[in-house]
Amino acid sequence: MEETSLRKRREGEKSLQSDEPKTTDLQKELGLFSGICIIVGTIIGSGIFISPKSVLSNTGAVGPCIIVWAACGILATLGALCFAELGTMITKSGGEYPYLMEAFGPIPAYFFSWTCLFVIKPSSFAIICLSFSEYVSSPFYAGCSPPQVVVKCLAAAAILVITIVNALSVRLGSYVQNVFTAAKLVIVAIIIISGLVLLAQGNTKNFENSFEGTKLSVGAIGLAFYNGLWAYDGWNQLNYITEELKNPFRNLPLAIIIGIPLVTGCYILMNVSYFTVMTATELLQSQAVAVTFGDRVLYPASWVVPLFVAFSTIGAANGSCFTAGRLVYVAGREGHMLKVLSYISVKRLTPAPAIIFHGIIATIYIIPGDINSLVNYFSFAAWLFYGLTIFGLVVMRFTKKELKRPIKVPIVIPILVTILSVFLVLAPIISMPAWEYLYCVLFMLSGLIFYFLFVHFKFAWAQKISKPLTMYLQMLLEVVPPEKAPE
Repeated sequence: MEETSLRKRREGEKSLQSDEPKTTDLQKELGLFSGICIIVGTIIGSGIFISPKSVLSNTGAVGPCIIVWAACGILATLGALCFAELGTMITKSGGEYPYLMEAFGPIPAYFFSWTCLFVIKPSSFAIICLSFSEYVSSPFYAGCSPPQVVVKCLAAAAILVITIVNALSVRLGSYVQNVFTAAKLVIVAIIIISGLVLLAQGNTKNFENSFEGTKLSVGAIGLAFYNGLWAYDGWNQLNYITEELKNPFRNLPLAIIIGIPLVTGCYILMNVSYFTVMTATELLQSQAVAVTFGDRVLYPASWVVPLFVAFSTIGAANGSCFTAGRLVYVAGREGHMLKVLSYISVKRLTPAPAIIFHGIIATIYIIPGDINSLVNYFSFAAWLFYGLTIFGLVVMRFTKKELKRPIKVPIVIPILVTILSVFLVLAPIISMPAWEYLYCVLFMLSGLIFYFLFVHFKFAWAQKISKPLTMYLQMLLEVVPPEKAPE
């Protein structure tokens, strides 16, 4: 997979369908079980360890909190089914980019690419590393919050290490990913099994009057969904490997229908486990929910929880850096960012400039932000484009009737997901406005400046500015254009 990402790809594709000419053919080696594992492994990361507190604070009670977790799983499943239709109808790589290009043209597609590079991917990387630093530092500050300077310095250090690892070696980055993916499954199993044992022993007191104190405001519900859906992010990833699935027209929807509800069940059971040992008030006062759970249930082996949560979050951060670095690389190769970002390290054969660029932007987000504000920032931008992409599916039902649709969901599903996406984007802004939404919009609009200067009109003076920078970075990092990279 890594090798194909470094090869020069053929231009002038003749079709959006799967019979378009390709330079390489991917082997169909992934079955239904592999597809389910990819969904589960991609979604479960740091979100379930940081979002329960925020979901509860916005819903106000145990009952609606668990309902929100279930509803988020349903919404993620419906969204993934819509993306399954898009992924088998338009088989170009690049995620939402080719779907938006086909439905609405180049400017919305470019906006998505720009927003991913400067908002969605780096803010996700920052959130995961901040959650890692909170879990690592919380055992050393029992009974109080770790100082923000400690949390942010640890997060910046995590970003630096992960960036270096992925810039140095593809193999090393993959090895780190494989090791820490197993850790997340271990800690999820420990929390669920411990909770079920306690529940079977009659620890149900915290579930009595579970709807008392419920908050029903539109803005609070929207923010609760923001935080819940952050934990489900990754639901749209399976259609990226459609060409590698055996019998994808059967296994793709089946993997989605089985995989995401399986994650939903794990998330609900983990929240139930938390509430078996903590009241709603205690959970809200906890600095790290899983650590508090471990202290009360697993003592004297409670150190296992923060250790494995740290492993899980590092694995999620490493995966985020790996994939986002490739996205920046593709954007540079396609001319949507500085060309140097598509260059490849001569010695390491990694897209080092793209990975370093991504790490720098993520570090900048850590300085002024906290986890909750960054989650809102991320979710607002992500669901703006998820909704627009799925609305594009509705539009193409009428404007692109000639395209083959091996998987075709009932049109009521994309319409429903589009309406819910509009609610998720607008509800928190209208009822609980915050600066991060304005910053996000300004970042997206600033992409127009770059687009017209460097992409659309390609002004000569803009090219003269970028050329010396490209030459300097090329010498400093020892990188070359992808067509000149050694095999």
